[in-house]
Amino acid sequence: MTRVMEGVRVLEVAQFTFVPAAGAVLTDWGADVIKIEHPVRGDAQRGIKELQRLAVNPQRSSLMQHPNRGKRSVGVDISTPEGRELIYEMAKGCDVFLTNYLPSARQKLGIDVEHIRAANPDIIYVRGSAYGERGPERDKGGFDSTAYWARGGSSILVTPKELEGPLLQPGPAYGDTIGGMNIAGGIAAALFHRERTGKPTEVDVSLLSSGIWATACSIDVAMELKTNPFANALPGHEVVGTNPFMGVFRTSDGAFINLTVLSPSQLIEDTFSHLGIPECAADPRFSTIEKLWENSAAAHAEVKRAIAAQPFAHWLERLKTMKGQWAPYQSPADIEHDEQVAANGLIFEVESADGGLPIKLVANPVQFDQQPARNTRAPEASEHTEMFLMEMGLDWDRIEALKAKGAIA
Repeated sequence: MTRVMEGVRVLEVAQFTFVPAAGAVLTDWGADVIKIEHPVRGDAQRGIKELQRLAVNPQRSSLMQHPNRGKRSVGVDISTPEGRELIYEMAKGCDVFLTNYLPSARQKLGIDVEHIRAANPDIIYVRGSAYGERGPERDKGGFDSTAYWARGGSSILVTPKELEGPLLQPGPAYGDTIGGMNIAGGIAAALFHRERTGKPTEVDVSLLSSGIWATACSIDVAMELKTNPFANALPGHEVVGTNPFMGVFRTSDGAFINLTVLSPSQLIEDTFSHLGIPECAADPRFSTIEKLWENSAAAHAEVKRAIAAQPFAHWLERLKTMKGQWAPYQSPADIEHDEQVAANGLIFEVESADGGLPIKLVANPVQFDQQPARNTRAPEASEHTEMFLMEMGLDWDRIEALKAKGAIA
């Protein structure tokens, strides 16, 4: 794996997933990320004991592994004068300071940009927030379910108008993970800028900005038309346009296939053949693109019947050589077995702190030199405190004194 961020050190004072996910991406890329945790409580996310009514094993928690793999955990109580001074000493040896603390908390704890820049004028200061660094809601907290999914427009876009309420976010940390990738990209650009100009920057990414970026094309159209023209169809209610090779089709065992043969002019025979109804290509109603458009409803009915006659596994194999575009609808549990995911190294394993089987994690989506990501597990809370402080040059007497005052773990 090409470690493009090797030599970069990041000081992370953040909790939960949104901002820590950015740190995780940077460790995938080779950066040394020092995660500051409270010496007693640790990251608040470590306290999550249940997910979807299922118990979470703290030593195998995917919620902690996903945004914290590859990091070193140092337990520091930054509310103490000694802990705060230690943070300033750490910042002197770091390239990036990464936080999701609210403005009021940053000021109270003495970790805002002016405090950290006083210790290291060249540091890149990075803020991840719910609603941005300016405006009346700058000091308001939020999660991806609120700032990204609901307020950013995704929920209304995917919710059919016939439903009584908006659809919920698809799974935990959905917008957090996407937003974390945005932060990682911003950090990479800031490091490049500093390398070229010698000038450090401040970087801001919010869940709101990430949410409206995800729906940007729809927002752009709505702003131009001065209305929302988008309406998702209720599942099971077919909307057949002029192209019968587009839509969602149910298999015989209740799974679904998406066909998006967007330009079928040269693909009529190939598509019908792969669907097991080659005779339709010779049918005068469907044999040319003009006739296919004219008789799209009848052609769509043939496609629907054909796919409904065979199970999901049949279509996964049968459609592999089809020239037009298609995809299976997969659940999170299916992704692990996707051969294309495996071929591209999009899932990797880390060792488990409990000595059990390795834990599988999804890699960040960027690869360098066609090499998949490799990384180590997330740290236990405060796991690297003493070792890291000794690397900084602190002697054992000072470490013991800081422990006695509760400033470190």
